[in-house]
Amino acid sequence: MQCSWKAVLLLALASIAIQYTAIRTFTAKSFHTCPGLAEAGLAERLCEEGPTFAYNLSRKTHILILATTRSGSSFVGQLFNQHLDVFYLFEPLYHVQNTLIPRFTQGKSPADRRVMLGASRDLLRSLYDCDLYFLENYIKPPPVNHTTDRIFRRGASRVLCSRPVCDAPGSGDLVLEEGDCVRRCGLLNLTVAAEACRERSHVAIKTVRVPEVNDLRALVEDPRLNLKVIQLVRDPRGILASRSETFRDTYRLWRLWYGTGRKPYNLDVTQLTTVCEDFSNSVSTGLMRPPWLKGKYMLVRYEDLARNPMKKTEEIYGFLGIPLDSHVARWIQNNTRGDPTLGKHKYGTVRNSAATAEKWRFRLSYDIVAFAQNACQR
Repeated sequence: MQCSWKAVLLLALASIAIQYTAIRTFTAKSFHTCPGLAEAGLAERLCEEGPTFAYNLSRKTHILILATTRSGSSFVGQLFNQHLDVFYLFEPLYHVQNTLIPRFTQGKSPADRRVMLGASRDLLRSLYDCDLYFLENYIKPPPVNHTTDRIFRRGASRVLCSRPVCDAPGSGDLVLEEGDCVRRCGLLNLTVAAEACRERSHVAIKTVRVPEVNDLRALVEDPRLNLKVIQLVRDPRGILASRSETFRDTYRLWRLWYGTGRKPYNLDVTQLTTVCEDFSNSVSTGLMRPPWLKGKYMLVRYEDLARNPMKKTEEIYGFLGIPLDSHVARWIQNNTRGDPTLGKHKYGTVRNSAATAEKWRFRLSYDIVAFAQNACQR
């Protein structure tokens, strides 16, 4: 009698275990395009065969703003930074570049690029998981007890400049401006910052240090992430004019050409052509809509955003499937019709946005414009 009772109990437990395993396997099943169907034009159909994986169970929407320097990326970053349910980081890959790439090579060799991209992908994956400790590998000098004052442009992130991450005396619930944040918030506690990250539903990161969307394929295809890419492009004539004014020493020869009317023989034209090549390659990939990028990529022209910022922002949030926060709408109202004299900081975002988009027409000579149009014709 006793043996019979034990046998029944064991059978019941085994049945429960089998059902649990079946449920777990079903819910973690990999749904992917059936082999051969893409070539047949039936890429929408899904298969259930394949390995299982751990889903991003929280389904946080991770956002990567893919841009180049002086393309309006700081402005686009603020469209997410102002959202109360978004944890935003401004250029964390700066730390990777600053640590791994020797200054004299400027990261231009193929070997430098491979090292940079590999480390960048690893860091991005960790940051999207709110693992800020991984960033410590690239902060110099190394943080002590997970605290540091060396986070690049900390003040550009509202979460890092407000409670509980920033405990500045008398700050209350106010979000400090960038300069005040750096002065008043003291050391950044990465443990507290990571907790603030986990409390939010979305993580957004801006970078100008990834050349093309193809370089992000491993992250986009990672089933543990729910990553969507916003690629920001800008008229290269506008980029060149803005860089010449902002990075006056680096772009000294372009300014010399403008001032004298004669093109310097040693002008580094790759300062312009590399941007155009990266744009062309990346956008071509995005608009071809390969299966790995479908539904994960949105191309945004800075000029469209500058002329109609509210409408374009609504489109961006619609693509992401995230409700538009009223704080974002208010920020747009306050920062796109501003007095340009208030926005003199080179990375500032207070602008008359429509006028800024066309400012290159008054800052480049006809010869430079003609050269740029020929070099970037494609």
